[in-house]
Amino acid sequence: MLRAKKTGIVNIRMVITEEKILSNIDKVQKLINPNSKKQIVQLDDDAYFKDLIESIKMYLIEYPRKKNFPASVYKSAYGLVEYATNQFEENTKQIEELIRQREKNIGLSSELRDLLDTVVNKDKDWKVYVKNGAKVFSEDIIDALGIIGRAKVDTSGNYKDAVKLVNARINNLEANLHIEIDMERIEDKSKALSYIGIEIADALKGIPTPLEIVEEEKKSGIEQQQQYLEETRINVKPTLWQRIKQSKVARAFAYVFKLRLTTSTDALPEGRGE
Repeated sequence: MLRAKKTGIVNIRMVITEEKILSNIDKVQKLINPNSKKQIVQLDDDAYFKDLIESIKMYLIEYPRKKNFPASVYKSAYGLVEYATNQFEENTKQIEELIRQREKNIGLSSELRDLLDTVVNKDKDWKVYVKNGAKVFSEDIIDALGIIGRAKVDTSGNYKDAVKLVNARINNLEANLHIEIDMERIEDKSKALSYIGIEIADALKGIPTPLEIVEEEKKSGIEQQQQYLEETRINVKPTLWQRIKQSKVARAFAYVFKLRLTTSTDALPEGRGE
């Protein structure tokens, strides 16, 4: 067992056993599991989550005899980092999809504004444009455009309500409010996942593969598992998280949060990292 130092989070002294660390690792994994009812929401405000990570990190770093490090903890800690890595990569895929949807919405808002101007001005063939717009826009918007186009005057209540509805849809498409909310939610989760990668993976690099695991692999003779162990050691040194930080999609992920959902129609980032 390992006696813990005081942390700045809980300010207590406790005896950390192998079972306790395995339990803490399991708790962290549940907090980052997208299917769990109780998930981490705000990393900066979640002292409980940080304390769990700190206890795991400290156990890895301060374990006195690294060559005799518990194989069960090694497997679980590595598994946690790998799981966090996979979740982070799934988040970047979601971010890419949200970016595409955001750009599509901005394009639709511009298209709908032009269509509204065409109908308001009673341009030639406005009915044809509205009919074509039915392939893209919802029925309520098409009906509203029809009311505007057929109106004899622009002072009636129906006319004003129709224009108000179309303008509201244009503003919603431009603002992308629901996408912004989703982006912030994913960003919060990814901060927690990054925290695991930085803290736990870095601590793992100082621990050699436990002999128990090596012996198990020798006895089993399964080549695939041997390769897994080699990949474990390679990825953890210098840090397993490196493969994420170097990926194009991760740089695009960081880039989009820096922009904070501007309403420009610039192309997607190329991932150069600037």
